[in-house]
Amino acid sequence: MNQYNSNTSHSQKISLKNPIDFRSDTVTLPSNEMLECIENARLGDDVYGEDQEVNDLQKYAAKLLDKEAALFFPSGTQSNLTAMLSHCQRGDEVLIGKNYHTNVYEARGVSVLGGVGICPIETSASGSMNIEDMLHQIKDDDPHYAVTKLLCLENTFSGQVQPQSELDELAKEAHSKNLKVHLDGARLFNAHIKTGLSMKQLTDSFDSVSICLSKGLGAPVGSLLVADQETIDKAHRLRKMLGGGMRQVGVIAACGMYALKNNIQRLQEDHDNAKLLAEGLSSLEELSVDFSESQTNMVFVNCPEPHREPLEKFLLEREIIISNLDRGRLVCHLGIKEKDILFVIDAFREYFKESA
Repeated sequence: MNQYNSNTSHSQKISLKNPIDFRSDTVTLPSNEMLECIENARLGDDVYGEDQEVNDLQKYAAKLLDKEAALFFPSGTQSNLTAMLSHCQRGDEVLIGKNYHTNVYEARGVSVLGGVGICPIETSASGSMNIEDMLHQIKDDDPHYAVTKLLCLENTFSGQVQPQSELDELAKEAHSKNLKVHLDGARLFNAHIKTGLSMKQLTDSFDSVSICLSKGLGAPVGSLLVADQETIDKAHRLRKMLGGGMRQVGVIAACGMYALKNNIQRLQEDHDNAKLLAEGLSSLEELSVDFSESQTNMVFVNCPEPHREPLEKFLLEREIIISNLDRGRLVCHLGIKEKDILFVIDAFREYFKESA
């Protein structure tokens, strides 16, 4: 599958009444409890530092990861971009896994807006980066070369948790070469549930960490950058420069606080549902299903080309939305329950029975 192809499934939900939407865990809607948090939010102007919901959320996130400070952002893309700009100057270079989100899906903003070069590093199919490959790309102190300043890593890749020991060793080697290390922890909490490791154990090796509130945790908007105070001070200025300073933003920060306090442990349900889905679809000989032991809430399905379009249409008629079936990604989240998984497995089975 060409990862650069446009995903035409983004507009499929418009006319559906009760869709079962597997496109992403970003499609979740705020719960009634979150909506109550919005109604009761203590608001102020966050640009002036006066929004109590934001201040409380930032303190809570910093404590959760055992870092000095945190800063609230409207998106993970902006949080990652700000982190990279906080660690790098114009003309510097950042090392990133070739297929990582920060390299492929964030429009190369660090280069376009920050004048920072990107050096992509090959990774395995599961997202692992070889230490020697990383070290080989760190440039000597020579005026002909960009100055390598930062290594960016992910701790989940296509739903698979990266071995923590490998991430820690990569960070250790990068630090030994005077590089900073940033973690795109968009699904950090899925890794926490899957491995049982504490937030501190998962993030201690990194100088900065971006965490997302609007994926599996179910908040409608928001990410946080968590780091030492000096980095957050730089990030605060950069966030304003990038247009991320918001006013009475406690209406969404309150949802983020609810998510962190109430929705982390429930991620196990998503992992269990993904496993159930993988097992059910694996029983169909027409499908090839990719679901490893380190997988969290994602199932990857490959369907023979002649069946892809008619199967997608068949499922959509039953209000089941999926990505394309050329190693299509099915993502479980709080909007999908066990009964939905069983219904979807039956729908796949029904299609292949009818098309036989």
